[in-house]
Amino acid sequence: MDSLLLRPFSFPPRLRCFSSRGGCCVPTQYSINQACKTTSRCRVGRSQGRLVRQTHGKSTYHGRLHERSPINATSGHSIGSEPPEAYDSTNTWKSILSSFDAFYRFSRPHTVIGTTISIFSVSLLAIKDLSDISPLFVTGLLKAVVAALFMNVYIVGLNQLFDIEIDKVNKPYLPLASGEYSVTTGIAIVSAFAVMSFCVGWVVGSWPLFWALFISFILGTAYSINIPFLRWKRFAVVAAFCILAVRAVIVQLAFFLHMQTFVFNRPANFSRPLIFATAFMSFFSVVIALFKDIPDIDGDRIFGIQSFSVRLGQMRVFWICVYLLEMAYSVAMVIGATSSCLWSKFVTVLGHAILASVLWNRARSLDLMSKAAITSFYMFVWKLFYAEYLLIPLVR
Repeated sequence: MDSLLLRPFSFPPRLRCFSSRGGCCVPTQYSINQACKTTSRCRVGRSQGRLVRQTHGKSTYHGRLHERSPINATSGHSIGSEPPEAYDSTNTWKSILSSFDAFYRFSRPHTVIGTTISIFSVSLLAIKDLSDISPLFVTGLLKAVVAALFMNVYIVGLNQLFDIEIDKVNKPYLPLASGEYSVTTGIAIVSAFAVMSFCVGWVVGSWPLFWALFISFILGTAYSINIPFLRWKRFAVVAAFCILAVRAVIVQLAFFLHMQTFVFNRPANFSRPLIFATAFMSFFSVVIALFKDIPDIDGDRIFGIQSFSVRLGQMRVFWICVYLLEMAYSVAMVIGATSSCLWSKFVTVLGHAILASVLWNRARSLDLMSKAAITSFYMFVWKLFYAEYLLIPLVR
């Protein structure tokens, strides 16, 4: 190039002056154009990013120009760039929101809500009168919930670690399947939450709580981990047993005993409402164990998971789940009708009748050919699960 026209900018210190003999001295505050006007034979060119002085066909190297962008002499920033502070602040906030969203999906929020509501509901069964609702009760409840939620994250996270390829087909939005989390990150999260869960259980010192965490850990690990004789999720009956044992038995009995014997320091007493809750949630846990595989039939079939949906078909398993729940609601209405407490009888019968009616009407209108519709119905089943735990403390 014969000449290079640039906007005014400051030279680096090493480019302050050309040879004073027959050349031109360029002070730092001058632009190239201003400097070159002082001497007709002084021309500035750029050859592969280097500043050269051309005099009678000879070139002399004088240094390297900044290659990325023009520089504003007054601000020191690239022309057209935003202030670094605003850029960093926006990126930091977006990064925080993205991290929170990824962990939210990783923790499987419907299971987190289910665990929280179930422990709260079962804990209320240990209350005999209003004086039991005290700071002691709240503290004992919070300790149990925190420890259980840590274990919940471990169990659902471990399942995702060993189901990455399956989830790429069934649930591509999960962080490990989508690539948002690396395997190393997933291992770090599940390990940390397992350790925190046991630490909380140990510090609290409640044996019912600790055994609930330990049994959940064993069954959750055996359900997912892919080593010989384990990965019980491959076998439909065993997988259903694992979910039933945790959701229907351990949650009901262990957390009730935690409140009854450890928090209130009373002898163990298996009341009528507790027996009802355990029996009803056994049905409900079987339904959840069966229904959760209906939307995932494609990935399960590809990777050899012999769920009931794969073996019997989606439609048949779907209606088995609906009939099981309707039968459970019918039994619950009979139990409510035999209660000696008038308000409990009214609430129990009416509440379960409403839930049964809503379930039946929605099931009849479901499009079983739509995976989105089946997934939505599965989330609806979890809402029925939450609603039942709101009714259980009212059974008397």
